[in-house]
Amino acid sequence: MTVVTRSHEGIDPVEDLKKVIRDIPDFPKKGIIFKDITTLLADPKSFHRMIDLIAHRYIGAKIDQIVGVEARGFILGAALAYKLGTGITLVRKPGKLPYKTIGKTYQLEYGFDTLEIHEDAFKPGDRVVVADDLLATGGTMAAVVELVQDLGAEVVECAFMAELEFLEGRKRLPQGKVFSLLKF
Repeated sequence: MTVVTRSHEGIDPVEDLKKVIRDIPDFPKKGIIFKDITTLLADPKSFHRMIDLIAHRYIGAKIDQIVGVEARGFILGAALAYKLGTGITLVRKPGKLPYKTIGKTYQLEYGFDTLEIHEDAFKPGDRVVVADDLLATGGTMAAVVELVQDLGAEVVECAFMAELEFLEGRKRLPQGKVFSLLKF
């Protein structure tokens, strides 16, 4: 696989990708600048480059599964699984998976939420990468990491398209096991 580390103009491809993401002021509420990734996903060259740059980290790492977190993590996770030749395991909200599940309830800023995974998602010792679009406060991903570990799999890394560094979400995740391609 060829991975471009410099664009033909000599500009860092990560900085090129950051420019494709649209800022939406005051969404979902006043004072927040929302990072709209749909512009990157809709641009074929940017989407392909983003997936290549993330997938390159895991070539030769013997990854057994990619775990995609509902819902935008499905996009990143499915593309990474395809690129790496692995399967994808889905983590969903309660009642969305058809087989027996285990769940994890975690605290949000205002309230609680629950995520579930099939109880037979992994074989003991499976090496997995957990993928999601954005790392913010880290609460959702911390719950997913616990679910994966509860089923006996090893979290190789939590991979994100983007991270809002000022929210310090990586502090809630296993040290040294967080990768974010784009940092804001």
